[in-house]
Amino acid sequence: MTGYYDLILGLIPLSLIGVTAALSVVGFSITSAVPLAASIPVALIGHALFVNSPVDDTQSPTETVDSSSPTFEPAD
Repeated sequence: MTGYYDLILGLIPLSLIGVTAALSVVGFSITSAVPLAASIPVALIGHALFVNSPVDDTQSPTETVDSSSPTFEPAD
């Protein structure tokens, strides 16, 4: 099963090569097409890191703590 980050990793080189090729077909030189096309992968990476950032899965404790039980027992 592919996740969001797997798709991002696949889209980075695909978008860079695809947009560069499309811009060069339209008439841009390679030296101007590559930096313009690189803005797409930069936006994808920025979205993956900052907008939809990876987080650790936090699990809720399976045991409930009884608040009525004493947590401190004096030695006396």
